[in-house]
Amino acid sequence: MERLLHPGAWLDRFTRRVAFIGLVGLLIVSVVTMVDVLLRWLFNAPIEGYEDITRLLFAIIVASCFPAGLLQGRNIAIRFLGKALGRRATQYLEALGAIATLFFFTVVTWRIAVFAAEEIANKRFTQTLEISTGPWWWFVSFLLLMCIPVQFVITWVKTSAAITGKPLEYTDNEMSI
Repeated sequence: MERLLHPGAWLDRFTRRVAFIGLVGLLIVSVVTMVDVLLRWLFNAPIEGYEDITRLLFAIIVASCFPAGLLQGRNIAIRFLGKALGRRATQYLEALGAIATLFFFTVVTWRIAVFAAEEIANKRFTQTLEISTGPWWWFVSFLLLMCIPVQFVITWVKTSAAITGKPLEYTDNEMSI
């Protein structure tokens, strides 16, 4: 099958590195969670402010995985209708799904940025450690902002395939671009 566009291996490497940093963060949170449980069990002394940090870190961890997930095609797709309607209809449905995903991430990024601005404007802090929450949410919005150009490339590829009729390659739920 013919490939329509190759955005470069650099985009894949970059998004995987960002996701890897999120994975490392998840592993650190997991280890600290085990330490917190042990401290609670053995000494009845939890880590002070643990919940404050993990609430903020989980948003960053999850957001860091979205760009790589989008590029690798790890999102949910229901393809039974397209298969029933044929290859051309499938291509148009794939393009429509890509456009909807682009719209979704644009709106979510915008709303998280508005939320981050409100957190700073209202001078909100975590309950125990009194850490300002706004900068953390700005970082989440930055990570989500990276999804928009990634999804734009995917939308471009799928829309081009629908218009030209050239098939896309899929291997193990991954779009080859």
